[in-house]
Amino acid sequence: MKTFEINKHILIAILLFLTTTTLISASPASSAANNIEAESSIRPVYLIEVEGVITTGQKNFIGRQFENAIDAESQLLIIRINTPGGLVDATMKINELILNAPIPVAVLVAPSGAIAGSAGTFILMASDIAAMAPGTTIGAAQPVAISPEGAGEAGEKTVTFYTSYMRNTAEAQGRPGDIAERFVTENLSLGSGESLEKGMIEYLAASVNELMNEVDGLEIEKLGVIYKLNTADAPIIQGEMTTAERFQNWLSNPQIAFLVLMAGFLGIYLGLSAPGTIVPEVGGLILLIMGIYGIGLFDVNTTGIILLLLGLGLIMAEIFTSGFGVLGTGGAISLAIGAIMLPVEPLMTTDWYRGFIVTVGGVVLGLVIIMLVVIQRVIKSRRRWTGGSEHFTPPEKGVTVSELNPEGRIKARGEYWRARSIDDSTIPAGKEVEVVKAETLLLWVKLPEDEKNGNTGTK
Repeated sequence: MKTFEINKHILIAILLFLTTTTLISASPASSAANNIEAESSIRPVYLIEVEGVITTGQKNFIGRQFENAIDAESQLLIIRINTPGGLVDATMKINELILNAPIPVAVLVAPSGAIAGSAGTFILMASDIAAMAPGTTIGAAQPVAISPEGAGEAGEKTVTFYTSYMRNTAEAQGRPGDIAERFVTENLSLGSGESLEKGMIEYLAASVNELMNEVDGLEIEKLGVIYKLNTADAPIIQGEMTTAERFQNWLSNPQIAFLVLMAGFLGIYLGLSAPGTIVPEVGGLILLIMGIYGIGLFDVNTTGIILLLLGLGLIMAEIFTSGFGVLGTGGAISLAIGAIMLPVEPLMTTDWYRGFIVTVGGVVLGLVIIMLVVIQRVIKSRRRWTGGSEHFTPPEKGVTVSELNPEGRIKARGEYWRARSIDDSTIPAGKEVEVVKAETLLLWVKLPEDEKNGNTGTK
């Protein structure tokens, strides 16, 4: 027991050392490589590519790119989109960004064969400049409701609200509201040519460069300011998703989120059904938190903080309990995911987050090493225990605390032991016995020779 307590103190010291040294080594790196400067005097055009389902991860990515575009003093932000639809909350947040951005925003449905279905159509209608490549399609924006019975038409109130939202958004950008509302009420779909003819878009453009040539010299009034575009030869800056944003985008996909949530519930259920296993409970709890984020009940800040706190809690539980490495490993995983989930906030520098990720990575790596060492020592000690080495010296004598029939308990060296009579005979309580051999924590005992003749037990 003393040895185990010393080892715990050693583990705490190692953990503190790793954390301190990692923090020192994680000095802010230069961000000069991230400062993109246009070689031309023409202000750049910022490009964002949106592929797949519109999710919370996509919204976080687009929000960060809007800030980057403004910081880069871009004259135009282009969103090239190809999506079957997505989450309502994320879509409305993206529309808020487009409508309130201090620079013109163009949405291009491309390449040929791409679609901007449902949520994509809402985003297209919010743009200052709407364009489609030949062979692309928009529309089918009727909201659906998901229930245990499956997906079906949304209620009348919901349809009415989004019909009004679509109409108002389109009219605010000078597009026909009566046609726009049919995207919702009738699931109307339009091709690129028909969309141009009906005034739902302003340009046909097969690529970003073609669109830039089309809008060159265009004057746009937005939020009381007139912007004149000079885009024909403007440099293009393209934003890319970070690892955190890719993970958030994957996790917030409704199908993935549902599977992760169910896996979390299943893990907790299995853990409660078989107490003491630890692994299902720890894994289930982490997956449950991630699934709740995926379906939109937690924002990314809340999820990241919860996972970080959970990770620290599991690590502390590992240090002060016999978790056999499971709690510590779960804590390391939770810390890593929590660090990835934390978004880059405007008031915190990129260098700080880079150093933070390095710090978390160093701590997680240190914990993994410690867990491997602990597990290796536990396995080694168990093998030695079974072999009866100096790590375990059984007592020579004891006194029966309960009747051995043929198993029971004895007291030896001030401790209670499981014991069994060597010949399967019954030994009453209160008798002194001799230890013949030991198997792990089970002692095989017999009565002393001078008491055998007076033993009242029967075989």
